Amino acid sequence: MFIQTEETPNPATLKFLPGRTVVEGGTANFPSAEHAARSPLAERLFDVEGVSGVFLGGDFITVTKEADRDWYLMKPAILGVIMEHFTANRPVMQAEPAGEAAEAGEDSEIVTQIKELLDTRVRPAVAQDGGDIIFHGFESGVVYLHMQGSCSGCPSSTATLKMGIENMLRHYIPEVTEVRAV
Repeated sequence: MFIQTEETPNPATLKFLPGRTVVEGGTANFPSAEHAARSPLAERLFDVEGVSGVFLGGDFITVTKEADRDWYLMKPAILGVIMEHFTANRPVMQAEPAGEAAEAGEDSEIVTQIKELLDTRVRPAVAQDGGDIIFHGFESGVVYLHMQGSCSGCPSSTATLKMGIENMLRHYIPEVTEVRAV
């Protein structure tokens, strides 16, 4: 198994590409070891000294390190964990307990347009950098978004939100006046 790595705009994160599906139909964000219980892979990655965050995407894994750690020391251990996990055919995620699935509700036409633009224009670009963007709401002209993976804490994430995403949403949807990070 060959695992590629890519740098991201956030120097504290690296993107690992195992050449296979990691998570089907969505993403999973684990900002700390305490949140990793539903992913055996994330739990094992947090066992590597210096790992402070794990983000699982469709075909990639983004790992965030503590500021005082060096990638050249951590990378071999992380690669080993990922390789061993997939070679042993272990599950990446455990099934969600009953009742924890999000309830689907009717979205307004504006919210539907916002989500479609995020899915088709923003999410693919953000995923290339090892992250994801989550829609949290739309109220009084303000779109609330949450950056995950390498985008969380990235020095350029504010510029991405304000100059990129906000300008695009305002262009296509006049009702949008501002984008704010959650």
